[in-house]
Amino acid sequence: MVKSQNYFECISCSYQSVKWVGCCPECKAWNSLDEISTTKIDKKYKASIQPDQHLHTLDSIKLDEQARITSACSEWDRVAGGGIVPGSFILISGDPGIGKSTLLLQLCTQFHGNHSIIYFSSEESLAQVKLRFQRTAKKVPQELLFSDQASLGSIIEICKQKKPTLVIIDSIQSILTDETNALPGTITQLKETAFRLMRLAKENNIAIIATGHITKEGTIAGPKLLEHMVDAVFYLQKEDQWQTRTLRSIKNRFGSINEIGFFHMQGDGLQEIANINQHLLEQTKHAPGSTLVSSLEGSRPIFLELQALVVPVKYGIPQRIMTGIDHKHVSLIAAILEKYLHIPMSKHDIFFKISGGVKTKDQTCDLGIALALLSSYFQQPLPAKTIALAELSLTGQIKPIYNIDIHMKECKTFGFSSMIIANDQQFAKQSTPTLKRLTTVHELLLFFPDKNEMA
Repeated sequence: MVKSQNYFECISCSYQSVKWVGCCPECKAWNSLDEISTTKIDKKYKASIQPDQHLHTLDSIKLDEQARITSACSEWDRVAGGGIVPGSFILISGDPGIGKSTLLLQLCTQFHGNHSIIYFSSEESLAQVKLRFQRTAKKVPQELLFSDQASLGSIIEICKQKKPTLVIIDSIQSILTDETNALPGTITQLKETAFRLMRLAKENNIAIIATGHITKEGTIAGPKLLEHMVDAVFYLQKEDQWQTRTLRSIKNRFGSINEIGFFHMQGDGLQEIANINQHLLEQTKHAPGSTLVSSLEGSRPIFLELQALVVPVKYGIPQRIMTGIDHKHVSLIAAILEKYLHIPMSKHDIFFKISGGVKTKDQTCDLGIALALLSSYFQQPLPAKTIALAELSLTGQIKPIYNIDIHMKECKTFGFSSMIIANDQQFAKQSTPTLKRLTTVHELLLFFPDKNEMA
């Protein structure tokens, strides 16, 4: 027997209540409870399942040795962990107009092998999809099919009949299920849609990529359960005023969550930036307040230009304005310099940014931050083609970093003449740039012989 059941659920934390309340007791969000109407089936009407019907021993489970679905886009494959795993469910989110649909349309033409692909566009008409495709793609694979179907039941039936290798859904918030009376994009619809798509992927070995909307806070619209159910969650982001797009993995059951891919938005779509370091170094300038560092993003080092501007304070409270880095991190380094070098950073405004709109939290940038602050304070540039790689302790000691061999190899490739590292830094024997070993922050003053001209 089928019974109707109504309840209220918070759109922020999925808290459920039998009655409406203005403030969610769980997450304290106001006016966040929506009414949900569902159907419930009595237990006596459910089909009985034998206890051992779905139990298996480990030896009886057969592994599918099917290779990953790779593409000609190396940046996508890097973030995906080497390619898309058949039967996986991937969710891509980002701001409106960031390029999610453009990226997926371009990927449809770049996959290696003869993979059958179905692209479900529930937000745009097929004519609009064709216009976008003609602008971004050079050729149309014969195995690529399009549909503007928005019904989940119809999508599942089409996939079971055609048995494609890959299914792309744009977007999951606009899919409608017939089993619930709620509007598309609501919690009930998203839960039902995500669960059934996940079962479709696992039972039929179909890889599914779905785009998702985000809220004004920058999180994926819908319940947190949506992120837990899928196999991977990627964010496509725009880096400040630049046309650079970054694809970041915040969850990946089949790869690293620390990988990042770089793209550049052009008139004909997104172009991958395979050599991001060359792209970033072309924008650097040798000037006071500028320092080069290397930050490890996933498995590859990325060169960053740190820019500092230290000026005497004009108001009662010094300003600390940072872009691309935690302001507490820079303030901590400034406090270390003031403590041990007796430089009055507390009487100066500090403006700090990372060139190119890149963000980092890597502790290997500590020494570079200190050198950038001192370079701006003394108005003296560091030697050209010099990179700093070390951490700073609260006691003023310069400490070694991990994985320095990877950084050294990249520095050698791009012709850096010298590296500033910790005195007790260990690394494999290889040809390296000129090394300048330091023990304490007091030795940083050796790079600024003319200390009389202060900002």
